[in-house]
Amino acid sequence: MTTAIEATVFLNGQFVPASQAHLAIFDAGIVLGATVTEMTRTFRQRPWRLHDHLERLFRSLRYTRLNIGMSLAEFEAATLRLVEHNAALLPAGGELGIVHFVTAGEFPVYAGSAGRTARTTPTVCAHTFPMPFELWRKKAEHGQHLVTPSIRHVPPQCYDPKMKYRSRMHYYLADQEARVADPDAAALLLDLQGNVTETGGSNFLIVERGVIVSPTTTNILPGISRGMVMELARELDIAFVERDFQVYNVINADEAFTASTPYCLLPVTRINGLPIGDGHPGPVYQRLLAAWSDKVGLDIAAQIRGEPVANP
Repeated sequence: MTTAIEATVFLNGQFVPASQAHLAIFDAGIVLGATVTEMTRTFRQRPWRLHDHLERLFRSLRYTRLNIGMSLAEFEAATLRLVEHNAALLPAGGELGIVHFVTAGEFPVYAGSAGRTARTTPTVCAHTFPMPFELWRKKAEHGQHLVTPSIRHVPPQCYDPKMKYRSRMHYYLADQEARVADPDAAALLLDLQGNVTETGGSNFLIVERGVIVSPTTTNILPGISRGMVMELARELDIAFVERDFQVYNVINADEAFTASTPYCLLPVTRINGLPIGDGHPGPVYQRLLAAWSDKVGLDIAAQIRGEPVANP
């Protein structure tokens, strides 16, 4: 009898089978939510902008004073080895999501008597999962509905949003509230002054008279995908500006969309129950997605639809 090959996880310097990759219940990532993270994906089973994501991870590590005992180059090499192994287990046309996370290590106080032997150096992990394109299929076709909840975005005076972290209870509560209004909706958070910020997993952008408008990076994570939108906008001669704006501007925008690593771009066609523009995915979104597809060598929209992908 043959044994099925199992996906592997890179955990604290070792490659281990996914079924054997475990964290202590008193790890600081669980006890305190003290975790910085990144998520990358593959196109044609090759990582897309992995180095950019790892550079941001290492900036987050420096900000949180976590020393993982590895260089960026070493972590990148380990990730590429991990992807090579796990991508071989995918079905034809499959892609991987790649997650990196680092916690502050095991928390001695919560470890109790075991605290004497708690590992207080950071917990370092990289793992993968098959990309679930079916989750975004309906939204890619018809657009998303975003709702602004009473939960507000964490102010930058608490911790800098340029750090990507896992202390996300406010996002969870915001999405729970949004789904009371619409089970398929997601939350778009406002800051304490009522300015639009971001969703729990994406940057949010609007289009006004042909100009792409983004919230300022005072309040949001400068996403890698948002950066890609900026690059594509320059190439397509579409103006891109950063400024504060409010729900009023979203309601009156010509179109809107979110940018995030897993799906790249998704249209937003409703805000708080009201249509944005004509209530359908807009032309700027379509141009950007087509240009992004050209960059990665496959039709992103077709991949989300579950169709065989080919060069666009």
